[in-house]
Amino acid sequence: MSEFNDRLAAAKAGDEHAFVELFRAVQPALLRYLGTLGGALADDAAADTWLTVVRDLNRFDGDEAGWRAWVFTIGHSRLRDAQRKAARTPIPVDAGEQFAALPGTDDVAGQVVELVTTEAALALIGTLPRTQAEAVLLRHVAGLDVRTAAQVLGRRPGAVRVATHRGLARLAELVEGDRRGVGVTESTPSTVKEVSW
Repeated sequence: MSEFNDRLAAAKAGDEHAFVELFRAVQPALLRYLGTLGGALADDAAADTWLTVVRDLNRFDGDEAGWRAWVFTIGHSRLRDAQRKAARTPIPVDAGEQFAALPGTDDVAGQVVELVTTEAALALIGTLPRTQAEAVLLRHVAGLDVRTAAQVLGRRPGAVRVATHRGLARLAELVEGDRRGVGVTESTPSTVKEVSW
């Protein structure tokens, strides 16, 4: 029996330490995925994901790759639920606070440092159309293979390959444009653009 299977069996039997190990193996990538696609909704979506995982843990039967796919599928669904709920809830906006948070345009050194951080990379991915962002995040941030990413998204593997390729090509254009000083003229949104498959 593999180490993963031993941990899973122990977690199903109520071993809290075993469950924490399963949680820690997936949580960082899950938060990056949810955070890039859902912005401020990520923490709630992640919490709802783990509530569902705990509730349905005894129903799960699979290997480590299946575990990751299962957790990301639940996370994807909980994020969509949170986004639908948020779309129906009006949010008050303090315009003064919003403008104060915008960075100045003359801090070139700060912009260069920001460009190379993980947050900046995830924010750049967040500017992609939703289908491309989801595919790039699942393939290159979460580390899922094409088949598993397709399962999480409820799409065909070919569609995931195409979306990943287009997303990476667009990211390359954005980075190259920024290096030449062309840059993206629109500000980086906090959530990914909604585009249907």
